[in-house]
Amino acid sequence: MRTVHCRPLLAGVIAVAVIVGGGGVATSAYAATGCRVTYTISSQWPGGFGANVAVTNLGDPISSWRLTWSFTAGQQVTQLWNGSVSQAGAQVTVANTTWNGTLATGTSASFGFNGSWNSATNPVPTDFALNGTPCTGSITPSSSPSGPTGTPSATPSVPSSPTPPPTASPTTPPTASPTPTTPPGGTEPTIMPDPSWTCGTPAGIVPPTRGRLVLRAAAQLGTIHDVGITQYGRRRILDVKGGTFTGERLGGTLLPGGLDLELTLSNGTTELEEINVLRTNDGTLIYFRSCGVAPSGDSTVRIVPDFEAPNSSPHAWLNTGTFAGTRVVNTATNTIELTVYDVSGVSPAEPLIQLTDPAGQPNQLWNCAAGSGTRGATVFTESVTLGSSLAVGASKRGTRNIIPITGGTTSGRVTGSILAGGADYQLIGSTTTLDARYTLLTNDRELILVRNCGPFGRLVPTFEARAAGPYAFLNANTWLSSDPGPASGGVSITFYERR
Repeated sequence: MRTVHCRPLLAGVIAVAVIVGGGGVATSAYAATGCRVTYTISSQWPGGFGANVAVTNLGDPISSWRLTWSFTAGQQVTQLWNGSVSQAGAQVTVANTTWNGTLATGTSASFGFNGSWNSATNPVPTDFALNGTPCTGSITPSSSPSGPTGTPSATPSVPSSPTPPPTASPTTPPTASPTPTTPPGGTEPTIMPDPSWTCGTPAGIVPPTRGRLVLRAAAQLGTIHDVGITQYGRRRILDVKGGTFTGERLGGTLLPGGLDLELTLSNGTTELEEINVLRTNDGTLIYFRSCGVAPSGDSTVRIVPDFEAPNSSPHAWLNTGTFAGTRVVNTATNTIELTVYDVSGVSPAEPLIQLTDPAGQPNQLWNCAAGSGTRGATVFTESVTLGSSLAVGASKRGTRNIIPITGGTTSGRVTGSILAGGADYQLIGSTTTLDARYTLLTNDRELILVRNCGPFGRLVPTFEARAAGPYAFLNANTWLSSDPGPASGGVSITFYERR
């Protein structure tokens, strides 16, 4: 028997739940002998919807789980929290994270997701299976929530600190009523990063949805460059080719050339740095840098965004907020999806997930590398082509000036080309600090991630190359750099051994 209760969209609410239960025979130590699933469409808007899912183990205890189902109307999962998701056509697979894999008999695990839909209906799935064992039985509705239909969100947003009244964007769906809620099955965890990569929050990165939504961004994903295993872990460089963002108080575009620098450690933990330049609808440029982490097996990275907006702009409020959010790579839509919430006043709370880096492995740096000494032998020289300068202007740390990197060549012990993307993110204050990020592609098809950073006269470069490759010698961090000098279409830079 199947019953679906649905209020009309014009009334502002759509809530659908499906509960499936049944029994079966366990086939292995990791198979469930029975399961029940509650699938609730919590909100719906043109082209998208949010859903919460709870799976209850009715069989033997299991130490890890995998829930599968099939959509029947072309729906796609675009963002998921409290689990790891993959989708092939209509088939969806959600696996546990490191902290919610154990299910004793009668206990439940919960996760939520945002999805897209483009047909006339958004039917609920009915073919759920836990570790390959079907969850079968009757389907009954749950009660429908009250209040307006919201934007895609893990939980309705909660105002955290006094802010000026928001100005609604005509392209943004109406925001859900700010009513505190608890996700099914418990509270989202606070993530405690390893002390080497705290993202400025050593007390833990709070669940973003406890705060108030600031923006949602869809960055257009360009080439994914897999550097391989470097001295720090497995490095991927994801190019950003542009994109859009919307929010209650700001909206606009992401400029091409952004970099998403993803590092997977040998224990499966993810560490992330992402740098983008935002252009708001009124033409303001904003420097947007995020630090993030994720436990092993979790495809949703918890990020701590940092904004530098001009002090004289209407967006200067971004300079003083405390933010948290999520980053998800969606290969189905070829986007990197970012959500940012203002979590000012939100304190870390149970449950806590402590991340620990593998012992004996070097840690990547957030700030510029330090180094002293004199220049020795030349290693290689670059001729870098540059785009037009982008001036953010005076902000909270000084005056930010961004010079896009558009290409170039290298000669010497490293011969090849400089890929378009990244920039020199200059900060001008009492001194001028350069911070250039970009990627080299050698003539023998090896990728090298470069960061050249520091004040004029004291630039210290760091490199990440494949640890088993021909350029692994660059990973030693024993180099110095010249200051940029004039060259056709840009600048020339030479790297030296440090002695």
